[in-house]
Amino acid sequence: MFRTRVVSGAILVVLIALMNLIGGPFMGVVLFLVAVQGLYEFYRATGVFVEGGEEKHNTPEIIGYLGSAIYFFFILTIKSNSLLKLLLILCVVFVAMLAAYVFTFPKYEGGLVMKAFFGFVYIPVMLSFIYSTRMMPCGKYLVWLIYISSWICDTCAYLIGMKFGNKKLAPVLSPNKSVEGALGGIAGSVLISVIFSFIFMHAYNLKGGGTVLSFAIIGLVGAVVSQIGDLAASAFKRNNDAKDYGVIIPGHGGIMDRFDSVVFTAPMIYFLAALFFGM
Repeated sequence: MFRTRVVSGAILVVLIALMNLIGGPFMGVVLFLVAVQGLYEFYRATGVFVEGGEEKHNTPEIIGYLGSAIYFFFILTIKSNSLLKLLLILCVVFVAMLAAYVFTFPKYEGGLVMKAFFGFVYIPVMLSFIYSTRMMPCGKYLVWLIYISSWICDTCAYLIGMKFGNKKLAPVLSPNKSVEGALGGIAGSVLISVIFSFIFMHAYNLKGGGTVLSFAIIGLVGAVVSQIGDLAASAFKRNNDAKDYGVIIPGHGGIMDRFDSVVFTAPMIYFLAALFFGM
């Protein structure tokens, strides 16, 4: 099991590196496929299309998938008014789901519609900020801060927690996570972010106030947010008695078992990079 986890993890890192290197439409399409799979896993785990133990697809769920396709099409083809574009699509998807709710009432419960819309924002929209970060000036390098703040943090938290973990971070939700591990994850993220800045900052001529401190702050904030995202994903699973989101990644589980923290860190890194580097 451990070997399978390591091998599949290494393959995943190689694929992510290839996606980040190529960027452009290729990256957008890959992220769209990842987002749809993640959305499917979330809908399945939270019971959006599961009734009586059987899968039963419904209109709000389908709108979530269609909204994801429209959203990624827009971010790949329209280069301006990004905030307006995002708000427009969010409103359209929300209204479409409400229309399905009211015109078929009482077929769907209000809670199902809210979960369907939340899933759309939680996964496809937030995950798309990986693409938005990659499309920034020097984005092919800055995008790695997303993974440093999530996967490096997670690895350091696991190692430090195993060695020194004593005080439980969230004893009911995730008994294996410790305060010491969380602090170790944050420290690891900050350290790697600082090393990253020394290696790349001058070579890539980042402008607008990019300093070592900027990278350290990004690593710090990203690590804190990533751990909240990880715990949130665990809470969603526990509320629905699910162990994993899926089995698509051997040894890891589903897409959301590996990207649960990434979806939280991606928007945060994008906005921090825009703030610190004036992009």
